[in-house]
Amino acid sequence: MGKYSLKYLCVLMLLLLKTGSSAFADNGYKLWLEYNKVGNPQLAVAYRQQLSYVIFPAASDRLKAAKFELLTGLDEMLTLKPVDAKSITNGQTIIIGTPQLLKSFSIAVPDSIGGEGYLIKTTLIGQKKCILIAANSDVGVIYGVFNFLKLIQINQSISKLNISDHPRMMYRVLDHWDNLNRTVERGYAGSSIWNWHKLPGVIDQRYIDYARANASVGINGSVVNNVNADALILSPQYLLKVQALANVFRTYGIKIYLSVKFSSPVELGGLKTADPLDPAVKKWWADKADEIYSYIPDFGGFLVKANSEGQPGPQSYGRTHADGANMLADALEPHHGIVMWRAFVYDNKVPDDRFKQAYNEFKPLDGKFKDNVIVQVKNGPIDFQPREPFHPLFGAMPNTPLMMEFQLTQEYLGFSTHLVYEAPLFAECLQSDTYTHGKGSTVARVIKGDFNKKLITGMAGVANIGADLNWCGHPFAQANWYAFGRTAWNSDQSPAVIADDWLRMTFTDDENFVSPVKKFMLQSRENTVNYMAPLGLHHIMGVSTHYGPGPWVDNAGRPDWNATYYHKADSSGIGFDRTGTGSNALAQYAPEVKARWESLQTCPDEYLLWFHHLSWTYKMSSGRSLWDELVYHYYAGAESVKQMSRTWEKMEGKIDAERFSEVKQLMQVQLNEAITWRDACVLYFQTFSKMPIETTYPKSQHPLDYYRNMKFYYVPGIGGNNYMTN
Repeated sequence: MGKYSLKYLCVLMLLLLKTGSSAFADNGYKLWLEYNKVGNPQLAVAYRQQLSYVIFPAASDRLKAAKFELLTGLDEMLTLKPVDAKSITNGQTIIIGTPQLLKSFSIAVPDSIGGEGYLIKTTLIGQKKCILIAANSDVGVIYGVFNFLKLIQINQSISKLNISDHPRMMYRVLDHWDNLNRTVERGYAGSSIWNWHKLPGVIDQRYIDYARANASVGINGSVVNNVNADALILSPQYLLKVQALANVFRTYGIKIYLSVKFSSPVELGGLKTADPLDPAVKKWWADKADEIYSYIPDFGGFLVKANSEGQPGPQSYGRTHADGANMLADALEPHHGIVMWRAFVYDNKVPDDRFKQAYNEFKPLDGKFKDNVIVQVKNGPIDFQPREPFHPLFGAMPNTPLMMEFQLTQEYLGFSTHLVYEAPLFAECLQSDTYTHGKGSTVARVIKGDFNKKLITGMAGVANIGADLNWCGHPFAQANWYAFGRTAWNSDQSPAVIADDWLRMTFTDDENFVSPVKKFMLQSRENTVNYMAPLGLHHIMGVSTHYGPGPWVDNAGRPDWNATYYHKADSSGIGFDRTGTGSNALAQYAPEVKARWESLQTCPDEYLLWFHHLSWTYKMSSGRSLWDELVYHYYAGAESVKQMSRTWEKMEGKIDAERFSEVKQLMQVQLNEAITWRDACVLYFQTFSKMPIETTYPKSQHPLDYYRNMKFYYVPGIGGNNYMTN
């Protein structure tokens, strides 16, 4: 575990004791690890009877942390401290560990659950009924313990357990867009949680609770710095700081990764070039990798953003993305590290539809990347819009590992003032059928490696975490962090089940709270699409800040930063023609997908304006004209926020007053902003349609010029380059 592991474990245990203090009582700090008292007296009695004794030979730092978590959780939920037994007693016993530690009980764990999976089952051992939590590894035990505690948190019976679970993805990683000065690019929950100035000397409680929260949902990796990287992160001064974080994360099975700047050999090493085929550059990266692993023996690897939005990369030297990624992969390979090479690339010098650029650059490189390179692809082809079709690269590179990249931080979904549950967005993308290997070739199956078992697999989420007391700015934004972990572990889990568990763990098990709140959570993303960008509109937000509406933006410095580039509204209609008569971006998909979206008879309404430029009078499936349908969606979206707020007001008294009040106020902010989006967009597009707005709708509070002239100062989340979208 490393020579510093015991020292850090001692610090960890002492700090964990503080976690239950009243200072964090109802402010959201504990996330979904509240460990609230079991409210059902009969169920509480049943739990205590089944958890009288515990056999948990905790021989490692990880197992000690798992045991501490188990005993803390049981004590907080049940006021129960099971007797630490050495053998099975007359009372019911819970037995926890790996087969190596439980040899005397003849425990068998199937190889099918792998190194990170676990078993939770009720079984007879020595003719006595026991609860077994077992895994092939210590980290598997950690995952098993957290999931056993979850059963009690959501008030499930533990009398007849038979759970066998394992992750479907190898790499389940949070990407932090955190800068070394503690600003967070596209971060809406305060400053970075990494206090680089005080590291390595001060291990903040947050680092430990961050690791606990990630482990509880199976996240096993963390990229701690911005993809728009600062070369300083690779300096010895900062590697000592990164090492301190790695020592904390390791206890919970989390590897640390770094975003690296491709030009680091020049900026940090004094070389004259960063050409990936230059021998001196190759040696510099190999030596740097050796140095990093001397600090952090289990370092995960590099995340790279190259040749996009001004970032340096191999194309600066006439080389390909594969040349650059493979050079780094060679440096990491002796240490079993990986390269996550982002496919988010676009070039102002390329006049073609931006939708097509990543596919055009990466598709020809299929099969040319080293085995320890995984290409990280955003869920859609533009940039984390409220709704996007799945990225055409999924399924198009059968010989290359592809890593899904979702954005948890709500850059285009209302920042941290809008309640938007993103699990339906995740599921919508993952369950999309690419048809690249025949019917049923979903995006989820592609990235899980179902069609090529040799490939490494992974899923990344751009973190929404900051130094705000409740971590994510909005109490409900925590659900997106939680849902990402659950989805990365098993993409087949439904958004409804995930939301149900999160609500019970985070707030209360009261069905009168869970049922109505879950209902509006599941609808919240669609509501937001409606009042921001319905019917396939996209990229119509304010320039630079990405805050508020900006469908009129046409002077952002390059065409594909402008809203008008995407909606193409004019007197004849609206929408981006990506069929054969337009940019032909649809040709990048399998014929079945192309045919469905190219035909107006089969293209679903939600993607209509992604792929078609249609007249304002075009008749929709509802019978309305396109104009009336667009207006309908904008008004329905804003109205849905009002209804959500009314439902929330009925929850008063069912949860703590502090979080109830905070959410209530945020919902009013969201409603005001939804109305602004609605009125600004409807009035702007009306200048082209010249068609009336039905008199049954509320009138706009202001004229169009009012919205066009709105200015927002010091909007959070802006990095050094105001136009960077990451």
